[in-house]
Amino acid sequence: MAEIVSLADGVGRLVHDGDMVAMEGFTHLIPHAAGQEIIRQRRENLTLVRMTPDIIYDQLIGAGCARKLVFSWGGNPGVGSLHRFRDAVQNGWPVPLEIEEHSHAGMANRYVAGASGLPFAVLRGYAGTDLPKHTGTIKQITCPFTGERLAAVPALNPDVAVIHAQRADRAGNVQMWGLVGVQKEAVLASGRSLVTVEEVVDELEPVPGQVILPSWAVTCVAEVPHGAHPSYAQGYYERDNAYYEEWDSIGRKRDSFQEWVREKVFATGAEVKAK
Repeated sequence: MAEIVSLADGVGRLVHDGDMVAMEGFTHLIPHAAGQEIIRQRRENLTLVRMTPDIIYDQLIGAGCARKLVFSWGGNPGVGSLHRFRDAVQNGWPVPLEIEEHSHAGMANRYVAGASGLPFAVLRGYAGTDLPKHTGTIKQITCPFTGERLAAVPALNPDVAVIHAQRADRAGNVQMWGLVGVQKEAVLASGRSLVTVEEVVDELEPVPGQVILPSWAVTCVAEVPHGAHPSYAQGYYERDNAYYEEWDSIGRKRDSFQEWVREKVFATGAEVKAK
């Protein structure tokens, strides 16, 4: 049964140094507040997993939380590059970042395999690309029935998944709707899970197209209004497009990024230093 906790307690209990952490949400319901709490608690040496690392992971990488990124696309959507991500890969600042790149289909299938208790996933993909030359977790296999050559990728089983949703009830059953990605699969594939929600309610009213994560599948739930901002939460608030545009200038330089972390995350004057 899921336990209702504060965001700080949830991150403190579930996210540990050295963990593989999946933070999912596709354009919608991205767990930004949880990402900033991970920075605030100064987690280190994380393997970050996300199909579309955007500014949530730019912030974590720039704060020195990550040693590796497993992903299928990275950028500031609608704006341009992720400058902290680029700085870490090209210059090792604030710490060197290892990358493991897949396709969207490959990442989604890896989550499904992990959620299904399977060791790997098989798909028609990667053909004609250079990814298998650079990513050791893409292998070619032969179908034992047809002889067709297919791609195989290992299951993803993160230590902890962190997602955002619209609602949970007091028993910890989670409800989300609208544009959803692989949040359900990420939670089911992971050893532990933290779900931040807009509100905790007495009863979940049915919503068309809803996804329900039962309490038994979730470790902790934290009520965090606007926890997806600057992304959006359908039925609660819209995407803050100006924030994404402003992030380009904030993240472009180390000094402006450090100032942002001090003022918006720590609010204590603490310095984020290169290691």
